[in-house]
Amino acid sequence: MRNAFTLVELLVAIAALCVLAALAFPALERGRQSARAAACASNLRQLAAAALSYAGEHRGQFPWGMRVEGGEMACWDFVVGADGRARPGLIWDHVPGEDAKRVLQCPSFLGGEANWRGDPFTGYNYNCSYVGKVEGDPGARTAPALLSQVEEPARTALFGDGQYADGANKFMRAPVRDKAHDGSGSGIREAGTQGFRHGGRTNVAFCDGHVESLDTPYRRGGEGFVSDGCGFLSPDNSLYSLSK
Repeated sequence: MRNAFTLVELLVAIAALCVLAALAFPALERGRQSARAAACASNLRQLAAAALSYAGEHRGQFPWGMRVEGGEMACWDFVVGADGRARPGLIWDHVPGEDAKRVLQCPSFLGGEANWRGDPFTGYNYNCSYVGKVEGDPGARTAPALLSQVEEPARTALFGDGQYADGANKFMRAPVRDKAHDGSGSGIREAGTQGFRHGGRTNVAFCDGHVESLDTPYRRGGEGFVSDGCGFLSPDNSLYSLSK
């Protein structure tokens, strides 16, 4: 009676285990991607709720994207002090519990060299073409939008997976220049694109608080080219604009 494997049997068993592992690893990775995408969507819901809470306490006005306050750069996510260090920004007090640091970080964003004036990059951006406002940007408007100005909250992007060719950027931009709202140049707008990093999809929180996963990165012709895996949410400004 044999009580040991032959060399051939051992090799066959090892080969079978290798095949099973090769089949299992992609499924495990898809599972991890799905879990990260779900966590990201949860973060964005909380960011939307925080922005709406902020507006409720500020006469219906959404948070600034960025403005100078007391010599400091106060942004929706971080404030950069005179010493160059970043600390919690405008909406942190409206994120429930002590989860703001986690909520502000997309679990699928691995970082990059960019973001604005050296403060932490998190992978999320805020609609500053129409909803928020970056002080000093070209355009006729002088302040963030009011809740009452958003005609279709369920179709107006608020926060999303921000990413462009050089890494992170916290200011979401619409693809087409709009002198009345955001008259910035094409380079600024291309830096405000979305990252389609969740299995080729991107998460977007809308002004009514719900989150969607979109799968088509649009690129503007004639105004430059955005990097692979990045793009705008729509070929025009329809998913960014206040009026429909």
